Amino acid sequence: MRLVFIGPPGAGKGTQAEYLIQKYKPAHLSTGDMLRAARDAGTEVGLKANEYMSKGELVPDQVIVDIIRERLAAEDCAAGFLLDGFPRTIAQAEALDAMLTEKGTPLDKVLELRVPEEELFQRLASRGRADDTPEAIRTRLVGYRNQTSPLLDYYAEKGLLTTIDGLGTIEEIFDRIQAVLDPLA
Repeated sequence: MRLVFIGPPGAGKGTQAEYLIQKYKPAHLSTGDMLRAARDAGTEVGLKANEYMSKGELVPDQVIVDIIRERLAAEDCAAGFLLDGFPRTIAQAEALDAMLTEKGTPLDKVLELRVPEEELFQRLASRGRADDTPEAIRTRLVGYRNQTSPLLDYYAEKGLLTTIDGLGTIEEIFDRIQAVLDPLA
């Protein structure tokens, strides 16, 4: 099963990804983890990514795409993967499509975990992290919305997008995810 997981900060993606990985056993590909691993392994792409990360800058699309390409070639991805945090832009989505088409392994599903912004705001504010100030939360949510809306349209047009209601208990939300994924498993 080849999946992309999309959701705003505070939607519960990390928690649901853990459940999903336990049940369906895809390789979990978190861009942040991959960037750090590539950097720590000293790969050419990892060192290039580190040039940006060490300055607090966004890593350019091409570097991210190269890291994803490298990671998708790993043996554990042959049976399936869950991409978390990638793609974030249309350019990245197109690059991913080209990569997967080349290998003859298209995406099976794109899951969007949707939670109303008021609820996200409450969840993030209650975490008590230093960087979760009201202004920072608003900025992150606006940035997510602006960046992700085109991506949702892109995958909807391809017939791959399923929106999951992200309200309720962890188990209720996972039941909704299973209802979508069980027929694919």
